Amino acid sequence: MNKQKVIALVDCDSFFVSCEQKRNPKLKKQPVCVLSNSEGCVISRSKEAKKMGVKMGEPFFMAKKDHPKAIYIVADHDYYAQVSHDVMGILKDFSPYVQIYSIDEAFVDLTGLTKLYRKNYYTLAKYLRQRIFEEADIPVSIGVSSTKTLAKLGSDKAKYKPDGIYLIGKRKIPKELNNTRIEEIWGIGRRLTIRLKQNGIITAEELVQKQDKWIDSKIGIHGLEMKHELTGQMVSPVVNDERMPKSIQNTRAFGIFTSDFNFIKNELNKHIHTSCRKLRKYDTKCLQIGVMLRTKDFRVFSTSKDLLSPTDFELEISNIAVELLKEIYNPNILYRSTGVYLGKIGEQGTEQLSLYSDTTIETKKKNLAKCFDNLENKFGKNIIQTGFHYKKEKIQKKEDKSK
Repeated sequence: MNKQKVIALVDCDSFFVSCEQKRNPKLKKQPVCVLSNSEGCVISRSKEAKKMGVKMGEPFFMAKKDHPKAIYIVADHDYYAQVSHDVMGILKDFSPYVQIYSIDEAFVDLTGLTKLYRKNYYTLAKYLRQRIFEEADIPVSIGVSSTKTLAKLGSDKAKYKPDGIYLIGKRKIPKELNNTRIEEIWGIGRRLTIRLKQNGIITAEELVQKQDKWIDSKIGIHGLEMKHELTGQMVSPVVNDERMPKSIQNTRAFGIFTSDFNFIKNELNKHIHTSCRKLRKYDTKCLQIGVMLRTKDFRVFSTSKDLLSPTDFELEISNIAVELLKEIYNPNILYRSTGVYLGKIGEQGTEQLSLYSDTTIETKKKNLAKCFDNLENKFGKNIIQTGFHYKKEKIQKKEDKSK
C-alpha cells in the first residue's frame, strides 16, 4: 500500500464536441453531434443534443431522421489530438505528477499543492478547471479523492454539478459507496455486473463488505485492488512514465467507400507517418510491418513482412507497406478503411549495423525524420505529408460515375 494521497481525475466534457465548439464558437449552446465518419455513428454529443434525445452510438441515418435540427460534424481526430496535447500540457505545468489515461482524461496528483498554491483542494480544483477553460477553451469535470477509483467516480458525478467539481473525502466514502451502483464503478463491465448482481451485490458498499477470499474467487486480484481503492486505500499511484508499446497500430475509416488505389495509398501513408512519429517519440524502431484493408462489408485482408534491420523512417516503411498493399488490394472491391501495423518493437540501442551498411544514408534518414518532427512540433500535425494529397471529393465523384 502507498501513503494517502490526493488525486484528481480531470475529464474533458463531451471532448470531441468541445473541440468543435472551440474551433467554431457559433456551435456553443447548439445541439452538436460528432460522427465517426460521414455515414457513421454518433460518438460525441453536446448537452443540447442529449436533451434533444440523440443517443450515443446511434447511426447517422437514424439520428438525422429523428433529430433533423441537430448539427452533425465528421470527427477530425488529428485536431482533437492537438487540443488534447494543449490540455495535458496545462496539467503537466500545474502538477509534477500527471498520468494521461486517454485523449480526454488524466489523473493528477494534487498532494502538497495546497501549500504551493495556497488553496484548499476544492479551490485548487476550481482554479485548475478555470485555467483549462481560459487557456484551452475546453470545459472539464474534476473528481478529487484519495484513490484513482474514487477520483474517477467523483469526476462522473461532477458532470452533474454546476461547478463541475466533486470531492470524496474520507468521511464521505461510506455514503458514496451506498449510493453507487456497481455498474458505475470504474473497471466493472457489463458481464461482471451481471455476475455480481446474480450474487446479490447491487451497490459498491455491498461489494466492499465481502471478504477478500470471496472477492478473489469471483473477480481475482483486480477485485481486491478495486475493494481497497473504493475504501480509500490507494493501490495504483499516479505515474508519469509512459511505457513503450509492444506494437503500434493505426487505422481509420475513409468516410466513403472506394476502390481507388492512389487514395487508399495516400490514407495508408498518413497512418504510417503518425505511427513513425510515435516510434521516434519512444526512441525506438520496428522490425515488422503489416498492412490491413477492410472492405465495405467489413471483411478484412491483411499481410505482413519482417525486416532485416529495424527502422523508424516513414519513407522506408512506406515503400514496403505499399508493396504489401498491392498484394491484398483488389480493384473490383470497395473498401472502407486501411491501416498499418508496426511490430517487433525494440530499443534503438539494440540495433546492429550490417557489415556493408552505409552510415551516411542512415544519418540522412535520421536527420530528415528529425526535421519532419521539428516542423510538426512548430507548425502543427500533418504540416508534412509524404507522397501526394488526394481529395475525397474527387473520389466520391469517381465512385458516383461508376455506379
